[in-house]
Amino acid sequence: MADLLKQGLEKLNFSQTEIDSLIIKMEQYIKELVLFNSAYNLVNTDNHDEIVVRHILDSLAAAGEIKKLADAQKAKGKTKVVIGDIGSGGGLPGIPLASALPDIEFVLVERMSKRCAFLENAAAILGLKNVSVLNKEAEKVKKESIDIAVFRAFRPLDKTMIKTLLDLIPSDGVLAAYKAKKEKIIEEMSAIGYEEKDYDLKKLEVPFLTDTSSDESRERNLVIVSKSLA
Repeated sequence: MADLLKQGLEKLNFSQTEIDSLIIKMEQYIKELVLFNSAYNLVNTDNHDEIVVRHILDSLAAAGEIKKLADAQKAKGKTKVVIGDIGSGGGLPGIPLASALPDIEFVLVERMSKRCAFLENAAAILGLKNVSVLNKEAEKVKKESIDIAVFRAFRPLDKTMIKTLLDLIPSDGVLAAYKAKKEKIIEEMSAIGYEEKDYDLKKLEVPFLTDTSSDESRERNLVIVSKSLA
């Protein structure tokens, strides 16, 4: 089973050292997800390989783009860059990203206390010193306290949600939202007043998901919104 994860990480161009570390962490994380899933409703499946592809590799597919965003923040002179995983749920994408980007600080924002307990436990088991958990609704998080807000959900962005997310970041901060088909994204962003020039769209290649010709293949994209353009 670990072979699928290993192959996926190789396809995502992680180094061998990174792959060795990520396999250990992500396999342990998957065990925790499966163990607590029925009680906390963390992911939509208990199948190991589905979790690997649809959750772990999907989250990690954007690691390179998110690192670029963090490096851009550092280039502005920031000594510490904070990435917030908003509505973290079971820790996706925050825990995989924090595992892959250990030099960046991550805050997992989750409103449900029992899920926060899971997140704190998972971060401790994985030895993620760069992760903290914030048990709050996104609307109650301190404004401009996060440099990069990441958001992975399968519901549409709307005016209320995007305002909430943009409130969390400073004037030079960015929002990075994991989304699906480009045509749906354009329609969704248009509905909240954004033209295509107002955001960046980065196509994500998710191993064994977007690179398959089966009926289960689907498009994945990262929508990047700079607050300065909002």
